Amino acid sequence: MIEAEEHYYDDDPANGHPDVRTRLKDAAYFFLGNGTIMAAVQVSLSGEGTPLGLLVMNPERLGKKREALTFDPVTGLESTQIHIFGNGTFYDGYNFRSLETLWEERNGNPAVKMIWSWEGLEKTERFFCPDKSEPLLFREVHLKNTFEKTARFSVKTGIRNFFLERELTVKPEETVSLLIRYGLKENGRSVDVDFFPSAKEKTRTGAIEYPAIAASFSIPILDRMFDAARFQLPAVISRSGKVDGSIWQYNREWVRDQAMMVIGLVGTGYQKKARIMLDRLLGDFVTEKGDTVDSGCLRDRDEVELDQNGELLIALREYILWSGDRTLLERHWEKIKAAAEFPLQPVFRHKASGLLANRREYWERHRIHGIEEGMEMVCQLFVSLGLAAAGEMARLVNRKEEALHWEREAVRLKKNMLEHPRFALMDARGFIKRKNIDGTVQEYIQPQTDAGLPEGVPLAGKGKHFLNPDASSVLPIAWNFVPADSLAAAFTLAQVEGLWNQAWKGGGYGRYHVSSEPDSPGPWPFASLFIARAAIETERFGTVWRILNWLDSLDSFGSGAFFEFYGERKSPPFPQVGIVPWTWAELLLLFIRHVMGIRPEPDCLQIRPRLLPGMSRLEAEIPFRQGKIRLDIKREPGIKSASFKTGGRVITMDEQGVRLEVRKENEIYSLEGVVP
Repeated sequence: MIEAEEHYYDDDPANGHPDVRTRLKDAAYFFLGNGTIMAAVQVSLSGEGTPLGLLVMNPERLGKKREALTFDPVTGLESTQIHIFGNGTFYDGYNFRSLETLWEERNGNPAVKMIWSWEGLEKTERFFCPDKSEPLLFREVHLKNTFEKTARFSVKTGIRNFFLERELTVKPEETVSLLIRYGLKENGRSVDVDFFPSAKEKTRTGAIEYPAIAASFSIPILDRMFDAARFQLPAVISRSGKVDGSIWQYNREWVRDQAMMVIGLVGTGYQKKARIMLDRLLGDFVTEKGDTVDSGCLRDRDEVELDQNGELLIALREYILWSGDRTLLERHWEKIKAAAEFPLQPVFRHKASGLLANRREYWERHRIHGIEEGMEMVCQLFVSLGLAAAGEMARLVNRKEEALHWEREAVRLKKNMLEHPRFALMDARGFIKRKNIDGTVQEYIQPQTDAGLPEGVPLAGKGKHFLNPDASSVLPIAWNFVPADSLAAAFTLAQVEGLWNQAWKGGGYGRYHVSSEPDSPGPWPFASLFIARAAIETERFGTVWRILNWLDSLDSFGSGAFFEFYGERKSPPFPQVGIVPWTWAELLLLFIRHVMGIRPEPDCLQIRPRLLPGMSRLEAEIPFRQGKIRLDIKREPGIKSASFKTGGRVITMDEQGVRLEVRKENEIYSLEGVVP
């Protein structure tokens, strides 16, 4: 049973160097990794923390920020920055003239490039993993003397209490280079740092099984967000498939989060990493009975996150359809079967409605927060989608009886969720969050006296604590569970507008009505992206752009790494807010599933591109099985309707897109088109 203490942590950001804090004013983090080593480049120019610090971590060991292997209890990350002295001047991160930060590809590898300039000196730093097999991170440093005379520079850097030093004499307009190597030691608990002779000796392509993928959305903000998401999501996943639900925050894992990450990975070509994650989830995170792990734990009947079973099955389906690899079906069929059957047990079945019931809601509030026995809409949604996915997979391996059973259960659950005269999880507001077992809507919650809520959080306050609206109510639209042009979709999206700027300014949607928040109030990026994905399906493009522009406003230096939420965190007792990998997966879903419109099906490849306003062209080359999908979609104002042409074998084509026959594993599927 979940107790109040499970929600609390003892790490106090007021103790130690300011670099202990994850939320430094205007700070950004750039994540790099190859599965054997993980690093975050910290840029913080407000004076609170080290201007440019380097956190090196072992991805197989989840931990707090202060536990990074390059973090010193006294000096924080100060040792890791490049300290330069020359011509009577200390060149540091506070007295610079300009700074440019960007993601780029270096010999096919993701790299972070930073260009600093001062009077008399320009410094370029580039961070990257040189290969995919060794726990190494390289840091190229180029120093250009912009004085009109020869200058001498003293360069010093290191980790913790160990330093490297180099004296350099640089002629006017000359550039000299240094290469610094950071290596995880064999025990995985410490780091070596040294100067390395040449990048050429250790630079090989494919640092993280880097796929041949390219995309241009003709708008810088979109290109930048897409690259940041596709570079960083695989970078934070260990070789064994381990990944923190929120980096530095939870130090725990969830099936739900990792299933969404798998879907993000397969759409960008990281099939091997997705397979490793699925193999681990099915092997270690699903019990023989089909129960799934959340927050590193198994729960009792009232607190099981039943939606996780569906999300895992959906992720497995997506992996198979994108990769063509069915081997996991035979390897884990008994676990797959158990995961599909687990939510269908009588103990979860509400007899009067046929829906699934317990006391755990999607955002993990439960009995102590006032959640009553009842039916959660998202639970029905994902279990129904997961059962349909299980049915498809059963047919792929000729298990027809199981396929028919799961398909019938998926349809029955969907029908009851949408149409039951008393228990349907919809009303005049569109989709609603939750119903009690008597069929009434649970509109409010009241925390129990033993909830142990910190003073000042909204749920601990007086008055009513509303459950609706909830950002998860848009997920049936984002996952095409209901038609985008339905009244339910329109009413639901109108309802969630109440979540924008609730108890804060500056934008962003909360995950639910702020009055029922047992944590700190603030907007959530990945919840906001749920709404963006639903909005693009319904062609509410203004909403999509509002969300993307809000995310961009949070991103001081273009890192594309977003915190779980943005607000004042009561730490302790709550953990410091961390970087959520799920957000990158939601961004990739927005770009690939909705903008590019790529949706593999068992019998075809569906491509229905949708250009956002402002996009003049979409060009993309996306790995698909052993082949590729190539898109070239142009906007031509003035034309009445879209048209497409392709070299593939067409099943259907209309002004929305095409359905192509999937014939060979290594085929190239091309689609050219013009849209209004």
